[in-house]
This record gives sequence, structure tokens and C-alpha cells, in this order.
Amino acid sequence: MASIRGVLDDLLSPSEVCAQYRPFASTQALADLRYKGVGPAYIKTAEGRAGRVFYRRSAIEKWLDERTVQTGGAAA
Repeated sequence: MASIRGVLDDLLSPSEVCAQYRPFASTQALADLRYKGVGPAYIKTAEGRAGRVFYRRSAIEKWLDERTVQTGGAAA
């Protein structure tokens, strides 16, 4: 039996991430974040260029939440 988390935590391709989340302007920008090691956690299906990349929706949401600035606090 699948867990609730597994059902709700879809895997998104880089193009799906860019289409659904405005901060990610392009798949190239997302690839740059991966290369620099500063982007959201991702899944790679195989080593090298042959591996396809996917993102868990929860990883995207977590990454965005970590960058959310609350107003009224210390200067950003």
C-alpha cells in the first residue's frame, strides 16, 4: 500500500517545474542551480548525461520556503 506522502509527492521534470513554479525561469536556469549545488534536491536516474532528472514537489516547496523572507523582521 502506497503512503499518503508518496501519492501526494509527485515527481516533476525540469520543464514541469518551470511551468508550475514562476521563480524557475528556464530549464537552463534550473540546470545551473544543480551544477552550482545550490538548487532544490533532485533525483537523477543514472550517472552522466544519460540520467534523467526529476524533482519531488516537496523538495521544490521546501527550497522555496527556505528562501521566503518574512516582512517586519531583520533586513534581508
